[in-house]
Amino acid sequence: MAEIRVQHLRKAFGDFVAVQDSNFVVEDGEFFVMLGPSGCGKTTTLRMIAGLELPTGGQILLGGDNVTM
Repeated sequence: MAEIRVQHLRKAFGDFVAVQDSNFVVEDGEFFVMLGPSGCGKTTTLRMIAGLELPTGGQILLGGDNVTM
């Protein structure tokens, strides 16, 4: 598995901002948990990492390669 790096990730649905300036790194072999209340952007963030949602800003790097669509 390669390192996942999220830099300044943003997702807006019209005027509603679901994810604002999210930054984190998951190193190879690490266990990562996202905790937060309902509606805080956890699922949206994971959908962007999986390529199921397009971010409106920022980038996602997998093993150093930009995989942001």
